[in-house]
Amino acid sequence: MTLQQVLYILTIEECGSMNKAAEKLFVVQSTLTSSVRELEKEVGFPIFVRSHKGVIPTPEGHEFLSDVRQLYQHYGTVMEKYEGEGDYKRKFGVSTQHYSFAVKAFVEMAKHYDMKKFDFAIRETRTKKVITDVGRLRSEIGILYMSAANQKLLKKLFSENEVEFHPLVRCQAYVYLWEGHPLAGEKSIGMDKLEPYPCLSFEQGEDDYYLSEEILSENDYPRTVKACDRATMLNLMVGINGYTLCSGIISGDLNGDGYVVVPFCEDEKNQNTTMEIGYITKKNNILSKMGEDYLAELKRYLNEAGADIL
Repeated sequence: MTLQQVLYILTIEECGSMNKAAEKLFVVQSTLTSSVRELEKEVGFPIFVRSHKGVIPTPEGHEFLSDVRQLYQHYGTVMEKYEGEGDYKRKFGVSTQHYSFAVKAFVEMAKHYDMKKFDFAIRETRTKKVITDVGRLRSEIGILYMSAANQKLLKKLFSENEVEFHPLVRCQAYVYLWEGHPLAGEKSIGMDKLEPYPCLSFEQGEDDYYLSEEILSENDYPRTVKACDRATMLNLMVGINGYTLCSGIISGDLNGDGYVVVPFCEDEKNQNTTMEIGYITKKNNILSKMGEDYLAELKRYLNEAGADIL
């Protein structure tokens, strides 16, 4: 197996088509097909199958691609350190739940790099997608939270995707509101005061309840509205006096100054459960220089925000 063959099959998986992959790699399709056949003969199983939707990995191929993707990323990291100037663009991605501080840290990290030489990606997405993105090395780092309510399922998903969780901060719940909300001036807010207002949360798909981004998601809220992105969430806060429960770590630079966080006041039925925000990486993966710089910016921002860093 050669690194060129690895590049070929990773590009085929990315494009979902032999023809598109050949165009992207600037090779004729017959060369690509021949190379894949030789590799399949060497490993002893078919890596891809053709369907009406294009080329898709076989079950064995999917696992093989995951392994060699990690190998190729290691190769890229080593070459970045020792190779001279070239045309190859290094890739770096972060997948995260909808945390403005995660985006803020990404912005500060990216400022130190020449955008002509790097392909950067920041993906605010669903909890399960954060995990699978890192598991498939689509993103090098994932940002999410874990609590007593969700840790059993998350640990199962971590194991299935061969990723590791690294704690960053420990937080209590805060109520996130717009500054014009009737409760914005309160010193603390309990569930009794929140009952007349809709609770906002990010949609998670089939596993919505268990993979919710919001702390105390297991509670029964009489009024709920789900959103898919942070901008819509903020608009709903203003438009319908909605609220959400969060870590209290908010970036005003990105979300604007028209919002406030107020400590959540627990009661007998609604305990202020601790949430632990951390980052995930692929097991046995070596962080790139960009990954190290991103985590440094993340920790610096959280420290300045007064978070309880672990």
